[in-house]
Amino acid sequence: MDVFVCAGCGTELTAPVSRVALPVHTHHGGWEELHPPLMEPATYAVEPRPTGPPWRRWQEAGADAAARQGVFAPVYSVSFGARNRIVIAPGDSRSLTLIPDRCEGYCRGVDGRAGPNLACEGCGHAVATRVDDCGMWQTVWLEPDAVVRRPSGLPAAPLPCWDDLERPEHRVPPVEPDGSWSRRWEAAVGVVLAHLVAVTEDRPVDLPAGPVAEWLGRAVGGCLPPGPGALSVGPAGPGLPPPLPRPDILLVPRHPLTGAPWRPAGDEGAVVPLDSGVWAYLAHPEETSPLPATGVLPEGVLRDDYPLPPRPRALLTPHKEAFDYTLVRLPAILLPRLQRRLDAYGRAVTTA
Repeated sequence: MDVFVCAGCGTELTAPVSRVALPVHTHHGGWEELHPPLMEPATYAVEPRPTGPPWRRWQEAGADAAARQGVFAPVYSVSFGARNRIVIAPGDSRSLTLIPDRCEGYCRGVDGRAGPNLACEGCGHAVATRVDDCGMWQTVWLEPDAVVRRPSGLPAAPLPCWDDLERPEHRVPPVEPDGSWSRRWEAAVGVVLAHLVAVTEDRPVDLPAGPVAEWLGRAVGGCLPPGPGALSVGPAGPGLPPPLPRPDILLVPRHPLTGAPWRPAGDEGAVVPLDSGVWAYLAHPEETSPLPATGVLPEGVLRDDYPLPPRPRALLTPHKEAFDYTLVRLPAILLPRLQRRLDAYGRAVTTA
């Protein structure tokens, strides 16, 4: 396990933490809602893309500069902030104090719009940004040039691996205890749709019967056009037998440590990565109620050991910002078959 210390004075700024993959829902929450911490306790992740201020309007920055920042289609503004910022749960921060004149927010907290708003208690240098406003996951972002990673001296925690995906606790249910859709699922579906659009170049797809079609079918049908010549999609990954014949596109999990998509050995075909917890729920569903094979339960017999799963009143709607955020950062958006989507982003920016 590691700790992050101030690069200026050496003050420890975090509890011991271990690295995991950056969650796919990091930048995508539910508007006007207070969210829990993004990261699990004693973990951290790294965002390789530029994030945070300074921001430049697309028209000002230009397409070439935006592409160097990893944005390939017109957006309202492009981040020219630091790459490789480190995110931790607020509860794992140590020896940090708020900078009062940098605590702007929308209504219920701080959103980091003015840059780092946390200073090292040892030397007073701005080293991190606390974010906890409505619609945002609670986080502390450490600035990569202001901190140094050092061994904590504690035994290393077991590294997340593919085997974790077969454990029941890794599955992320699609519905929250209060009956609402999981915000993580909404974001994950938005992200996977963007990758499907890029891989298929806006062609129709055919989902396999079962959990994938049940949970993702409506979202996919609302995003990709219907028609003949649909590309086949099938789940693949740890604990699943290889699909034969191989579908045109494999729906695979992201590695819980690196975030890299799973691939069969020696396979170079098309894959679409999915949040590992969401994938685990689809690939390794929970046990279902042992209903009689025929007939019904005798009259007057009630069962409470297998309650019906919660079902929200509304249908699952992908997170639109997660879809847009992901698609404009995929170079495939520049392909000729995706010209209509590229044009749509351009029109949205010029009329903003």
